[in-house]
Amino acid sequence: MNVNALDTLETLAKKVLAWPFYHQFANQKPLVQRLIVVASLASYTTVILALLYYFINPIVAYGSLASILAGLATGLGALPALFFKEVKRKTLYIMLGGAAGVMLAATAFSLVVPGIQYGNQIWPGKGIYVVGFGMMVGALFLELADRLLPHHGFMEDASELVGSLRKIWLFIIAITLHNFPEGMAVGVSFGSGDWHNGIALAIAIGLQNMPEGLAVALPLVGLGYTRKQALLIATLSGLVEPIGGFLGVAAVTVFLPLLPIGMAFAAGAMLFVISDDIIPETQSKGKARSATFAVMVGFIVMMMLDNMVGGGGQPASGAPSATSVQGTASP
Repeated sequence: MNVNALDTLETLAKKVLAWPFYHQFANQKPLVQRLIVVASLASYTTVILALLYYFINPIVAYGSLASILAGLATGLGALPALFFKEVKRKTLYIMLGGAAGVMLAATAFSLVVPGIQYGNQIWPGKGIYVVGFGMMVGALFLELADRLLPHHGFMEDASELVGSLRKIWLFIIAITLHNFPEGMAVGVSFGSGDWHNGIALAIAIGLQNMPEGLAVALPLVGLGYTRKQALLIATLSGLVEPIGGFLGVAAVTVFLPLLPIGMAFAAGAMLFVISDDIIPETQSKGKARSATFAVMVGFIVMMMLDNMVGGGGQPASGAPSATSVQGTASP
């Protein structure tokens, strides 16, 4: 960062500190300060979602809200870090195994299957090829990201990571980067006009984000961060998902042929994370049979949930026309 940029930031900081509202805020008790921040964020989010709903597209608002809630699940999963400095490795393996099973089922039933069907409706007989191509692009995207930003595994001991602050933050940045296609998957799913399928996928990603949030928070506590700071950083790592969600739902509502491609891209990216990061970590210390069964249980639970909520991953009847995608579909 050059000198001019630092001077600009310093000037901006001085202006903020001189703002009368800041002095009023700083004089409040810590609990009141937190309530003000939470209330402000909730208010701004509500206003933005309302503007999206009434002036842009209701489906864009639904997809953005669902991706926000899925991202916040990362912070929910990090809550145990407020009470425990360490969690048994076997417990974390089981949690990650269950998350992997959930995401495998969500990838198959909420992205790949409807992606092929939508692809066949837009390009008859070519849906499978479009989805196959999109999945490889999604996997290659994360492969390139991992090459540019090497990181350590989910479950590496905090004691092993404490020796390098850079390792911790590379890991957190990598987790944040992996959350982007997950948010995009939620947005693309809502963009199809099938909000049931979008809800099922948002629930799956939220469940998967919980152990991920704990995996971010625990090393930070071991590094010396306060528990509240670790919780905040873990929560922020999941809030990139609303960005991906908004971009995904906006793109497919504007340009319909992106729908099966977007689903395939998200499916490939998530399948890459599951097979390259999560499942290998659960087996990294030898055979972890409990984690294997957790994968199966997670898959079965999500399969049942997807069929109950999302109608078995089937797209809405008929071709997804511009009116069906851009209409005001409501629950």
